[in-house]
Amino acid sequence: MRISRRGQVDPFIVMDVLRAARMAEEAGRHIIHMEIGQPATPAPAAARKALARAMEQDALGYTVALGLPELRRGIAALYARWYGIDLNPDRVIVTSGSSAAFLLSFTTLFDAGDRVGLGEPGYPSYRQILRALSLDPVGLPASDANRLQPVPADFADVDLAGLIVASPGNPSGTMLDKPRLADLIHAAQARGISFISDEIYHGLHYATRAVTALEVSDNVHIINSFSKYFSMTGWRIGWMVVPEDQIRTVERLAQNMFICPPHASQIAALAALDCIDELEANRATYAENRRLMLQGLPKAGFTSIAPPDGAFYIYADVSDLTGDSLAFAAEILDGAGVAVTPGLDFDPRRGGQRLRFSYAGATADIVEGLARLQTFMQGRKA
Repeated sequence: MRISRRGQVDPFIVMDVLRAARMAEEAGRHIIHMEIGQPATPAPAAARKALARAMEQDALGYTVALGLPELRRGIAALYARWYGIDLNPDRVIVTSGSSAAFLLSFTTLFDAGDRVGLGEPGYPSYRQILRALSLDPVGLPASDANRLQPVPADFADVDLAGLIVASPGNPSGTMLDKPRLADLIHAAQARGISFISDEIYHGLHYATRAVTALEVSDNVHIINSFSKYFSMTGWRIGWMVVPEDQIRTVERLAQNMFICPPHASQIAALAALDCIDELEANRATYAENRRLMLQGLPKAGFTSIAPPDGAFYIYADVSDLTGDSLAFAAEILDGAGVAVTPGLDFDPRRGGQRLRFSYAGATADIVEGLARLQTFMQGRKA
């Protein structure tokens, strides 16, 4: 059978790096994982206990397509706690991870052939999901001067139906303050451009808190997830917030595309919302890892890095070291036993000169990984 043009998407390079790292581990090597945004911590203890109880008491069958009402109310309460926003729980739609939320958002807002802008560097799956839906991703190169975040001038003369913005960003970790986020939203809305705010790294900040687009406008789509701050990557549970007049449209799509989010994951997510002390302890670990990375990477020779305001990534300009980040990442894996991600995943134009380092792992691994990188880079210069 033939394969459709929509199926011709690029690989997710970080997963290829992970596979190579796993193969090295199977061959007996000890690999330090700085390639993937995978928290070293498990789901909160109370979340795991809640699921264990539910498995004994409930068949955990289908839920309604929009998610458990109590979970939607809990997520709405999170917006009051984090941002002081009184959010109608009806606007909260629970999804099978943020990936399902992006699918629902894109199919709700856009028609085949529509052009959707995304900042570069940015999360690579935006581009591939858009292509698979017969949409046209339009890269908007963001400058170092703008902290690798888009500004209105980047799309002032570009024909777009939509704009995706992430703050904190992946791979950069940089954040937009409220005035800069408002500038983007207002510039988009003035031209009828739908605005999608990727907020999956909210909760992971190290100075000022992240700003939600809902603090600026209700006429936006918000995408979030339990994967990062709540340490629930493999549970595949996320959510979106949509305008009230789009709830039924998204519901119909969700009914047909997914039936419902995983019931078991919804039970755990509901309990996770109350695990504040444990989650904040995790964030303190990331803060320490970040401190170590900001000290250790320059000592290894990675001196040009984006300011990591949030998330758990550092994005380094390695143009003084290589013009081929894919080969350089493979060299580091082979020579240092440290897995890192080539920038090509995030920026097809300039990513050949960038690397992303994740500090989501255990602090002991960060210390070991930095020592290995320093030794490897010293030997590389010799």
